[in-house]
Amino acid sequence: MGSPCIDVCRFDEETGWCFGCGMSRKDKKHWKKDKSSRPAIKEALPPRLAALGGSGHATGKAAKRKKKDDKRRGD
Repeated sequence: MGSPCIDVCRFDEETGWCFGCGMSRKDKKHWKKDKSSRPAIKEALPPRLAALGGSGHATGKAAKRKKKDDKRRGD
């Protein structure tokens, strides 16, 4: 099972979820060390991304584009 990470790695301060993939830092550690936890982590991601999107945040590939835009502006 491939990692859902898309190299955004920017985290929401309230939830701790990545705007790109929806994983928390703790999820990322478990993903690497405990393969048996991967299905549960992957199942939790779509609702997390939907919640972040519902709060007005760019998520998934759109969050990746925002990260590039921020770098161009110097943010």
